[in-house]
Amino acid sequence: MTASLIFLAGVAQLGLVVASLAIPRVLGWRQELARLRPLTRQVFWTYAGYIWVTNLAFAVVSILMPAALVGGSPLAAAVTGFITLYWAARVAIQFVYFDRADLTLGRELSGGAMRAAETALVVLFVGLALVYGAATLVNLGWLRRGDGA
Repeated sequence: MTASLIFLAGVAQLGLVVASLAIPRVLGWRQELARLRPLTRQVFWTYAGYIWVTNLAFAVVSILMPAALVGGSPLAAAVTGFITLYWAARVAIQFVYFDRADLTLGRELSGGAMRAAETALVVLFVGLALVYGAATLVNLGWLRRGDGA
């Protein structure tokens, strides 16, 4: 496990943060959320904002401090462990909870494009869980670091 993999994971998360700005338009959130009570709509946007900022924070920390995230400290183990659980849970949610039948009902993308986007996202989420999982094992001393950083 190297700091460069953490850096690349940060860049990938930054790409996800930027791309996710299109999700409301692609999934037609304005029309869907218009049917909700104002408080429910506000809570939804608050949760969406928290998720977006969390992804951004993971990206920024990974880009600016990759060596610290594989430095072997208890804090590094806790942070990378949390990020691992976050992305692993996101993968599980994709298949266990989300109604994926709507993938063929994309408003801006065809069903095939929606499925391709889902595949790319799942590959990204799995990759992130694996990178941060390996970093956690490095931080716990259960896996050796590759390049000394």
